[in-house]
Amino acid sequence: MKALRFIIAGTIFGIIMSKSEAISWYRIQEMFRFQSFHMYGIIGVAVLLGAAITYLIKKFRLKDIHGNPIILEDKKMQWRKYLFGGIIFGLGWALTGACPGPIFVNLGYGYLTFLVVIAGALLGTLTYGIIKDKIPH
Repeated sequence: MKALRFIIAGTIFGIIMSKSEAISWYRIQEMFRFQSFHMYGIIGVAVLLGAAITYLIKKFRLKDIHGNPIILEDKKMQWRKYLFGGIIFGLGWALTGACPGPIFVNLGYGYLTFLVVIAGALLGTLTYGIIKDKIPH
C-alpha cells in the first residue's frame, strides 16, 4: 500500500511527459538542432518551478511528511564537474533521444528498444558507483 503513492506519482509523471511530447524523439531532435522552442519551453518551466519551490521551502521553513525540517544547504559551484557531467548527460540524451525519466515512459509505450537504453543507464550508474572514489569531485 505504501508504494501506491509512488505508482500514482509515476503514472501522472508519465501522462504529463507523453501529453507534453517530451518523450518524442522528434521533439528532442528539434531541440538539439535549434529548430523548435518546444522542449526549451518545457525545460524552462521546470527550472522556474523548481526555483520557486526551493524559494518557498526556504522562506517558510517547510517540513517533510515526517515533520522533519527540510534543509537545503548551499553548495560551492564547481564548473568543471558540472560541465563534464553535463556533456556526458547531453551526449547520452542526444544519442538515445531521451533523458532518464522518459526512457521508462517510452518503454511503457511499448518501445522495447528502450530496454537497451535502460540497461546502458544502469550500467553507467554502476560504473560510476565503482569508480567514484577514484575520480575528482
